[in-house]
Amino acid sequence: MSDQTLTIRKFSDLANPTRFLALTSAAWPWMAGLTVLFLAAGLFLAFASEGDYQQGETVRIMYVHVPAAWLSMMCYSVMAVSALGTLVWRHPLADVSARAAAPIGACFTLLALVTGSLWGKPMWGAWWVWDARLTSVFVLFLMYLGLIALNRAMDDPTRAAKVGAILILVGFVNIPIIKFSVEWWNTLHQPASVIRMDGPKIDGEFLRPLLVMAVAFTLLFFTLHVLAMRNEILRRRVAVLRRLAARQAGAGGGA
Repeated sequence: MSDQTLTIRKFSDLANPTRFLALTSAAWPWMAGLTVLFLAAGLFLAFASEGDYQQGETVRIMYVHVPAAWLSMMCYSVMAVSALGTLVWRHPLADVSARAAAPIGACFTLLALVTGSLWGKPMWGAWWVWDARLTSVFVLFLMYLGLIALNRAMDDPTRAAKVGAILILVGFVNIPIIKFSVEWWNTLHQPASVIRMDGPKIDGEFLRPLLVMAVAFTLLFFTLHVLAMRNEILRRRVAVLRRLAARQAGAGGGA
């Protein structure tokens, strides 16, 4: 059996919801444990580090704000890949992944907006400004809410999956706008200081806890995403059983 055939078979196994439930049943406790460890280490490093000479203690908001902002975009990117899986490959779990990720992404985006406002008040003198970066992230939050509302409003799961996937891919244009807004326009928000072609521009004392917190938030996302996917699969199975029971009850009453 060729390596390509083995890869296809493994992919097919993961496409089976029952197989996915079995695999993640054993995996998610380990994921949750790693998340707790990295969060504990990140928070310890964040509070152990000294404050910035200009920003003082408010710089510690960065250790939550920046990872939350990164995850808000990464979560939508996961949804975009899932949307492709729905429209192109028709992967059985693609729509499950997109639906499960939307509320999580909305929470990360809201956290980024709130912590950004708390950080911006002492730095900019205002809780909110219609800055290009802030505005595009706010648009991302509205997109998450719109997708969540769409998923709950449409009764036909197949049609909802297709419409949602199309809207996700159309909305993905906002992700590069968020990323490069500080370079394309003159904004109050500082430019990228960690992921740069010429290397990070942030001191190692701040970079280390920031990276640990970024890993912790990433693990948190994947843990929550797996659990949400499991709940969505079980919810759909319950919905199918209820429809079957209703049909049988109707057939029995008609007889």
